[in-house]
Amino acid sequence: MADTRHAVVVTHPSLREQGVISDAIEQLNYAGFTVTIVDNTEAPAFGTSTKSVASDTEIVVVLGGDGTILRAAELIYCTDVPILGVNLGHIGFLAEFESFQMSEAIQRVADHDYSIDERMVAHADVWLPGASEPISDWALNDITLGTADRGKMISLAVRVDGVAMNSYSCDGTIISTPTGSTAYAFSAGGPVIWPNVKALQLVPIAAHALFARPLIIGSGSTFTLDILENSPSTGWICCDGRRQRELPRGTRIEVRESRDTLHLARLSGVPFTNRLVSKFNLPVVGWRDQDHRADRAAGKVHTDGSIHNDTAGSAGDATPGCAEAGKR
Repeated sequence: MADTRHAVVVTHPSLREQGVISDAIEQLNYAGFTVTIVDNTEAPAFGTSTKSVASDTEIVVVLGGDGTILRAAELIYCTDVPILGVNLGHIGFLAEFESFQMSEAIQRVADHDYSIDERMVAHADVWLPGASEPISDWALNDITLGTADRGKMISLAVRVDGVAMNSYSCDGTIISTPTGSTAYAFSAGGPVIWPNVKALQLVPIAAHALFARPLIIGSGSTFTLDILENSPSTGWICCDGRRQRELPRGTRIEVRESRDTLHLARLSGVPFTNRLVSKFNLPVVGWRDQDHRADRAAGKVHTDGSIHNDTAGSAGDATPGCAEAGKR
């Protein structure tokens, strides 16, 4: 008898009763997997160890959106267990398959027909005033530092590798990994970073300063943010939109690349660029090209690229008339 294979299905309580969830579990059972279902949404406290999947888990299948994948990441952090995402949410940028491809995805998992994509993780050390040890946490997507009092700004000093770069008051900052560069950081004006780039970016949110542009640092460098003593508000930190806590003035936050990585199961060799274009529905044809194509479709542009002018026809009609008049 073959060894039993174990899969963990992570989903959202609101989806638990949908037929697609029961169908997925049935297909996994048919493929020889015993299945454990995780559908709780409670976030762990900031700086605490998260509960991991059982040691015999072969794969974690996420049925939901990107938020569900980030919740599943807490279950496999510091393990070699991969995550496979099947999008039942909105954009589902981290998901590998859409819901209508469920059967194919499970068959590929059963056949071990997938590769592993290692994703960089950000590590945060939070030094409270007077503390001898930091409170540590991590993020697959991003670490957000904001204001505890939403009606006020927070004043921060920013350093890179111990060198002072800037200080300003703002609504907050986002430090994201390449994976998170298409999420909150992107909405705040940060650039998209390809997943194979080892980098962290810092994106200020509504900073009151002349120079407060996104900063990108490479592997081995560290962002340090100090909440200034004269800050109008105390701070608030959140990892991946889940694990959070308030921070007093005088707190120091250090963010660097983690020594650990997270494993995403990939079932195709589709480049990241394809995913970026399809998920964001990017207008790959510029507005000038769109006008040009519309003119071509309307017969206003000849195949050689020259423009056909409707008024030119009238002038052309007049020319033979003049010639005929000259013959009279």
